[in-house]
Amino acid sequence: MGIQSSWVYLPKHQLTENRLSLSSPEQDNSAERGGIVSELIYGDNQAVINHILLPLLRQSGNEARWLLWVSPHKKLSRQWLIRSGLPLDKIVQLNRINSITTVDAMEKALASGNYSVVLGWLPTLLARDTVRLQSAAQKGNALAFIMRPQNVNKGANGTESQSNLLKIHSIYYH
Repeated sequence: MGIQSSWVYLPKHQLTENRLSLSSPEQDNSAERGGIVSELIYGDNQAVINHILLPLLRQSGNEARWLLWVSPHKKLSRQWLIRSGLPLDKIVQLNRINSITTVDAMEKALASGNYSVVLGWLPTLLARDTVRLQSAAQKGNALAFIMRPQNVNKGANGTESQSNLLKIHSIYYH
């Protein structure tokens, strides 16, 4: 299987027209929006959060927007946030919320455009909920991470076995 490229050379006046139409405010630029929804499955003894997620959160903390943690029945540790180098003044946490309304809260936060990253600890989502979150992330140009602790499985010999799973959904990798 090969990659084919084709170049089309347009006369200079057509290039100018195309440039003007691309910057036209009434044109829908949905293809340029960068919102995504990814699922991160992690184990408590794995440093995946530190190596993958924290650099992204630190970088997003430099934006003018907020970071939202939707974590039902779990409270963020202030000491952990400080040690991790995350900006305390840009983090919002919802922790007294049940998992049924967590998807709704994430959807509203993503669509608002006020949050650069929204992390939510959720059970497996229905396809329609994933579509709702994806649409909201694109609308608000935000990143959503569905955080899920890894299940520990008992092996045949009674020992605990874990598989390293990291699902990061992208249109570029499948």
